[in-house]
Amino acid sequence: MQRLGIVTFPGFQILDLAAAAVFEVANLVAGRMAYDVTLLSENGGAVVSSSGITVGTQAFADPTFDTLIITGDFGIATPSEGLVKFVAEAAAASRRIASICTGAFILAAAGVLNGRRATTHWANARDLQRRYPAVKVEEDRIFIADEKVWTSAGMTACVDLSLALVEADLGFGLSKSVAQKLVVYHRRTGGQSQFSAMLELDSKSDRIRQALDYAKRNLRKTLSVGELAEVANLSARQFSRAFRAETGQSPAKAIESLRVEAAKSLVEESRHAIDVVARETGFADPERMRRAFIRKFGHPPQTFRRVANRTAVGNE
Repeated sequence: MQRLGIVTFPGFQILDLAAAAVFEVANLVAGRMAYDVTLLSENGGAVVSSSGITVGTQAFADPTFDTLIITGDFGIATPSEGLVKFVAEAAAASRRIASICTGAFILAAAGVLNGRRATTHWANARDLQRRYPAVKVEEDRIFIADEKVWTSAGMTACVDLSLALVEADLGFGLSKSVAQKLVVYHRRTGGQSQFSAMLELDSKSDRIRQALDYAKRNLRKTLSVGELAEVANLSARQFSRAFRAETGQSPAKAIESLRVEAAKSLVEESRHAIDVVARETGFADPERMRRAFIRKFGHPPQTFRRVANRTAVGNE
């Protein structure tokens, strides 16, 4: 039986406790106590969450766990010295340590993330990078596993993280059964985007939005700045300036994001060969698409194809 702790503190985000449900159901599906889950806090006793709901906790003691998970909060409160000290000790003594949402800030404060890849809620990622420059923040990941240290995005990403931890411990088949019991998709891959490219690129003006809609419908075409500017009824220079001002990206980078998102869907949901996917989504060749995938997701297209095929076999 694995000793698993979930660290709380005053004002922690109540939704993060959905992680506990994953391990509860894992025990049910496994037919044994695979996980012994304990809620922890610095002083023990009642801890009030962000929602006002109070939970009972045990005080910090032995820092050795199979897995220790740190919850997050809405306001990124400064962690107490006792919390930071315990997390640092637990990171050294435990087999694995993880954070949910802004819990990454607590790991960073404890020095656990120095030199490591990490993620957090997209709205707080740049703040994490600014406060802790030694951390390699990847702001558009659902979760990241860097050896024994795992971090996840916010809110419901705690379910994806927990399912991935269960899969690592007990296998794909059992984690899939847990997901079915929870009535969720069998976890999003760690490299999956926290939000869609079109949402990320949402613009204020009709002209830029019209150009983006046109681009998404015509990804197979070259889509030069001149062509998009014509759709927007602007000069190329006006279009490039307005596009960057409204989206924060160059047209070329934005089009690549749209292409790679469409390509990922085709890789996961179709049987098209990789070179066909590259052609259909406007990449000049599979190698260029592979490089774009690695920039965006940290993994090549073949990784997503393998995961999708494995999921399909598991569903049969």
